[in-house]
Amino acid sequence: MGVSVHPQAQQILDGKAASGAPPLWELTPGEARAGVEASNTVIPAGPGLESVRDVVIPSRSGGMRARLYSPSASAPGLVVYYHGGGWVVGSLDSWDSSVRALAAASGCDVLSVDYRLAPEHVFPAAADDACDALAWAASPSGLAHGRPVVVAGDSAGGNLAAVAALRARDAGGPPVALQVLVYPVVDCDLDRRSYREYDGDEMILNRRDMVWFWDHYAPDPATRLSPDASPLRAPSLADLPPAYVVTAEHDPLRDEGFAYADRLRAARVPVEHRHFGSQIHAFFTFTGLLDDADKAVSEAAAAIRSAVDAACSADAADSVPEAGHDAR
Repeated sequence: MGVSVHPQAQQILDGKAASGAPPLWELTPGEARAGVEASNTVIPAGPGLESVRDVVIPSRSGGMRARLYSPSASAPGLVVYYHGGGWVVGSLDSWDSSVRALAAASGCDVLSVDYRLAPEHVFPAAADDACDALAWAASPSGLAHGRPVVVAGDSAGGNLAAVAALRARDAGGPPVALQVLVYPVVDCDLDRRSYREYDGDEMILNRRDMVWFWDHYAPDPATRLSPDASPLRAPSLADLPPAYVVTAEHDPLRDEGFAYADRLRAARVPVEHRHFGSQIHAFFTFTGLLDDADKAVSEAAAAIRSAVDAACSADAADSVPEAGHDAR
């Protein structure tokens, strides 16, 4: 189906193997978090921006940290971004470089959300936080200030972006200009072909890692069938925002990403699907290290800017008074 692992990505895998670190599924959540924070320090610092500041989002949990990346005072849109990490690991700091790159390349503000992690906070805590962040960002007291809003995320963050888009549709808003789903988790079925292909410990993400993540995030298997956990199981994907989907060949999440893109298309949702045939899971975050990461972020940023510009144009057209009517 694809080709061998890209030599740059293989260097990352070789470094993982040489480290002698135990596989993720043998670690406690605390050990896994420390390992991710340490390993992500190899990613070069992202580009400078006009401003980067921490904010607190009002939420049902009382208050949620987030970080606003602003490339300019005239940014035309706002991206609400959810980091990856299987709902268990990951942080604002460890995703800083790729989020900076996305803000710089898109020209849009990016709000990176520090949602609650499992197992301290099991499903649906992260999903609730994701939706609270979107609702607040688009509200009169939020940061969008009437600008178009995009939801985006990678891996478990892609899951949260998809869930936020679904819930916004069902709640009648807020409107979402685009959903950017980077190798998203969209289903709890761990027996797809791509899971069977990557059932060892040589990749960044392996099948047993996903078992470990699901066991922490949704320990009751029955809850995993909810569309708020497995958006691929939503009865209908109609009327969702346009989607930009990124998948990687050497990734247990590959097949569900393809399946979600196919279901969106079948529901007449506009979809752009970009597949990286020599890449591994997590490659999108290795900006400055992998050429494909820089390319993927740049292409996703272009899709974001295009969707934001189209939404701005539509808003402008809607605000133009019809001929023969007084504009006052």
